[in-house]
Amino acid sequence: MEAFNHKLNTYIDSWMGPRDERVQGWLLLDNYPPTFALTLMYLLIVWLGPKYMRHRQPVSCQGLLVLYNLALTLLSFYMFYELVSAVWQGGYNFYCQDTRSAGETDTKIINVLWWYYFSKIIEFMDTFFFILRKNNHQITFLHIYHHASMLNIWWFVMNWVPCGHSYFGASLNSFIHILMYSYYGLSAVPAIRPYLWWKKYITQGQLIQFFLTMSQTICAVIWPCGFPRGWLFFQIFYLVSLIVFFSNFYIQTYKKHRVSQKKAYHQNGSVDSLNGHVNGVTPTETITHRKVRAD
Repeated sequence: MEAFNHKLNTYIDSWMGPRDERVQGWLLLDNYPPTFALTLMYLLIVWLGPKYMRHRQPVSCQGLLVLYNLALTLLSFYMFYELVSAVWQGGYNFYCQDTRSAGETDTKIINVLWWYYFSKIIEFMDTFFFILRKNNHQITFLHIYHHASMLNIWWFVMNWVPCGHSYFGASLNSFIHILMYSYYGLSAVPAIRPYLWWKKYITQGQLIQFFLTMSQTICAVIWPCGFPRGWLFFQIFYLVSLIVFFSNFYIQTYKKHRVSQKKAYHQNGSVDSLNGHVNGVTPTETITHRKVRAD
């Protein structure tokens, strides 16, 4: 195994160039195989989990869900606050910031971004809870693509560009995750669920975050500062893929649902078709349970 790690690391280094020595020895960062193995385990559980649960009762997980989402809300708040305060105090340039030009600020950003990388492992639990609760309709291609790709991308980010211009997308994403995980933590409590109103705006916020991050990345291409251009072009490509997938999710989930509601209203000729009960469940409850997550 050690020989394989060495050979793989040598190949990656020959392809990517020298790593950032400031993260040498950090947990999970020295070798790529652990991150890749965690991703394979995640995909294996995604494949086998629903098969295992097929003839079993769904697990509630209510208390665990509240604690899990609360923990991720607090972690996201910590990362957002630390990144924004470090960037503000360190005088980071919005248009472009190199990875070796801000001294202690760079060190602080690196520490916070390691937690951001590690949080992508914790967030695998999002999918595992879907499996345990038998919410398999939530496990979409977008969901799997986003979770599996982010962990691997951020392993490379942490080894080659762990600060500088890399801060912006992580800062915005941490802010969106504050809103998202607080929503899902509260929605795990049935008594609170009817009063939650901002789920739709989470997806809108995610799309805004992608456009803002892509705009800021393009700024670094137009006004370069030494940040590797290859990383900038890769980030633009990845953000375009997320914009396409999340836009499709938004249209399918909200726009088409609204159209189908209007059709039902006109066909039945009464408001009861929209506001009545369906099999003992109100339409609001039905929507809440059927809408998939876009993370």
